[in-house]
Amino acid sequence: MGNLLIAKLANYSVICCMYISANVVYPVSNAPLKNGVLEINEDGSINAVLTQDEAQGIGTIQYYDGIIVPGFVNTHCHLELSHLQGKIPEKTGLTGFIKQILGLRQQPEEEMILAMQNADQEMYENGIAAVGDISNLLISKSVKLNSKLYYHTFVEVFGFNHPSEPILEQGLQLKKDFAPLKASVVPHAPYSVSSSLFNEIKKVTNDDDILTIHNQETIGENELFETGTGKFAEFFAELGIAQSDAHNSNKNSLNYHLPQLSKKVNTLLVHNTFSSKADIDFTKKEHQKLYWCLCPNANLYIENSLPDVDVLKAEHLKITLGTDSLASNHQLNILKEMQTLQEHKSISFEELLRWATLNGAEFLGIESQYGSLETGKKPGIVLISNAENGIITKETTIKRLF
Repeated sequence: MGNLLIAKLANYSVICCMYISANVVYPVSNAPLKNGVLEINEDGSINAVLTQDEAQGIGTIQYYDGIIVPGFVNTHCHLELSHLQGKIPEKTGLTGFIKQILGLRQQPEEEMILAMQNADQEMYENGIAAVGDISNLLISKSVKLNSKLYYHTFVEVFGFNHPSEPILEQGLQLKKDFAPLKASVVPHAPYSVSSSLFNEIKKVTNDDDILTIHNQETIGENELFETGTGKFAEFFAELGIAQSDAHNSNKNSLNYHLPQLSKKVNTLLVHNTFSSKADIDFTKKEHQKLYWCLCPNANLYIENSLPDVDVLKAEHLKITLGTDSLASNHQLNILKEMQTLQEHKSISFEELLRWATLNGAEFLGIESQYGSLETGKKPGIVLISNAENGIITKETTIKRLF
């Protein structure tokens, strides 16, 4: 009986262990390996990352033409808006986009769930392994529980002219309802969160939480806080929302919200379309656990503008990538975000890849499993083809291997 068991185990190890290679393997955490080899199990977990020389004589290797990379980390998504794909015109500006969202987001539950399921599958097929997802409702829970992707849900709260305690209580209940999924209560944006609500959020932010906030997505956001004028001021007036002491303060939105956030947890600033060198200098003094998320295709879709990536790069910030939602994007595909950035800015493939993988995993606190090709990890394994010299074009394709 003992010999039979040993034989079965030996046979199992042969079946479940395999070797794959490509023109280049990018571990991300280490230098790229020309013709590198991964020893992996059937479930995609990594036993070893080998150089070409180290892999000599190990047995049959499956070779791929292209680049092998870890699964992508999408640090900013709105899964529950997936049913709005193609329903909102491009280049309306942020206030116009918000008006459309308010008018369209409530649709039949069956339609919303089906759209989320399709979007989740799309992300999986596009090589995404983990997602930081914004939620205002519980409707995405069933999709996330049945997903092959890792999700951290950001329960978003907002309110500028309403009592803060009931808003926070609702957010905390929604966070509880999302269990066993990881979730945090977070502010929506500086223009939609009062100082009182920021204070309440800070009170309930635990050491194991992570935070995110939409930041400087439109010039009107800064104008509202600096001068009390501009498109957001006009939008507030339309809605009958009175301006507060924070508006017309001669300080921009970043100066308003960042001092009110907890300094003890990883915090993601999302979009940063109109963030300047002076803003970056301010953040370095104010918060030591910041990450900066870029969603270039959504920025072009809504505002037809892109962040000053050259400044962000020069300041050596921890940059991540996101897709935003299908309401503001034509696809949920991190490779397409990388392509757009390369089309407009001078960024190497290697640098973009770190933004798309390990930086995002570190922000989400899941780098022990995701973000790089390392022994013991199960990060998702992706093949990128037709990216000559690290240049991503319309001909570049992506295929999930594990």
